[in-house]
Amino acid sequence: MTTPSRRLATVALVVGDYDEAVSWYTQKLGFQLVEDVALGEGKRWIIVQPGQGGARLLLAQADNEAQRAAIGNQTGGRVFLFLETADFYRDYAAMLANCVIFQETPRHEAYGTVAVFADLYGNRWDLIQPRG
Repeated sequence: MTTPSRRLATVALVVGDYDEAVSWYTQKLGFQLVEDVALGEGKRWIIVQPGQGGARLLLAQADNEAQRAAIGNQTGGRVFLFLETADFYRDYAAMLANCVIFQETPRHEAYGTVAVFADLYGNRWDLIQPRG
């Protein structure tokens, strides 16, 4: 049973450098910078989002060896995040033009049109236009 007043709002993504991550997500993927707040001792609260609604990303700069080891491999090599779009080929073309590296050509599955790409650290994402 789900509680109507709850939702997945923010997902933490371990990054190597705040500024390079903000630049990549805003310039390569067209995400919006929602918040960038200094927290002291070099830490920042940085939120980016692809559009209105859905989950946002908290860009969390690694600050110890264990966290640095997880950069780019937060899910052991599996696809980590799913960027949903209403126009797959528009966004696919825009991402290619922005030098986003796709690991496969687009394919049509029972659930929609999809292609896997990697972010600047190697985390695997699906760009997906759901069927229907």
